[in-house]
Amino acid sequence: MEIFLSKRVMRQVRLSVADAIENGEIDSLREDLVSIVSDDNIEKIERRIDGGNFYEFISEILDEWSGEDFNELLELLEAQLSDADVDLKYAPPSDDDEKEEVVVEEEEEEEEATADDSDDDL
Repeated sequence: MEIFLSKRVMRQVRLSVADAIENGEIDSLREDLVSIVSDDNIEKIERRIDGGNFYEFISEILDEWSGEDFNELLELLEAQLSDADVDLKYAPPSDDDEKEEVVVEEEEEEEEATADDSDDDL
């Protein structure tokens, strides 16, 4: 069985992970991870996993996660799903996503430079 996550879904998960890292709260991340899988696929996965409960399955993965890295969470998801004979496929980050990250970083550097310049005027 394969589950494919689109670029839009990956962007949603990335934002949810960033929020969880920033706030230290994983409840909404858990809900988001459950919601990205269709009900039909959840039923199929539940037949393949120990315990038979997808929500608990995701909770166990989040318990293993360090809470610090998006890629680590994806690796855990892939590994645990693989153990249940489910291949997780997802769209790699697009060039647009990477450009957005670079633009944000550049804007932050400009703000820091402006703040440093105003300190010199005092």
